[in-house]
Amino acid sequence: MIEEHHLSVQRTARYFTLGHCTAQTNCLVIACHGYGQLAKHFIKKFDVIARPDTVVVAPEGLSRFYWGGLSGNVVSSWMTKEDRLAEIADFSAYLTQLHGHFTADLPANAQIILLGFSQGCATQLRWMAREKPAFSHLVLWAGSIPKDIDYTPVRSYLQGKPLHFVHGTEDPFITPERVATQQALAAQLPMEYQVHTFEGKHTVEREALRDLFEQIRP
Repeated sequence: MIEEHHLSVQRTARYFTLGHCTAQTNCLVIACHGYGQLAKHFIKKFDVIARPDTVVVAPEGLSRFYWGGLSGNVVSSWMTKEDRLAEIADFSAYLTQLHGHFTADLPANAQIILLGFSQGCATQLRWMAREKPAFSHLVLWAGSIPKDIDYTPVRSYLQGKPLHFVHGTEDPFITPERVATQQALAAQLPMEYQVHTFEGKHTVEREALRDLFEQIRP
């Protein structure tokens, strides 16, 4: 008789940073990449928001694989449909530890911005629903709000927090139907929903990123 089992083990996670926490730091950005990316490449997009008072942290998904199947570029993912709940629990624990590591050194009035790109959007929201990390703004860039999460237990935690949905006008994944679905889901959350668009495709466009941070960063 075949039975499924789980065993929690310790492993090493990788993350990249842009900037250092100091007494003058007033903005921490935790940015989760999309499917099939690596954090060391993803974080380069954030050079346009680099400032002495800002620290960007880009954690990397725990599951790596070859993009070409057996060879080629190595990339990573946050989760798949296989053993999904265990993967969500693992990356949530990882992100919570990382969040605590950096917020411990932040000034009390510092702003915390959680940003997800593509698959990183669902990653951020699943982590938030499980662990309730402190944050000031949530940015969902070219991704979506998961339908299968019960947001009722976290309504007070999310109350009044700004939720920014950003996407390119030529993004093949962000169809009018998907935008409508996103808006319907956002309407069920007690957050301040704002939409930002730019001319472009499925990418973090540097100019759009700079414009967004000019609006939301202190």
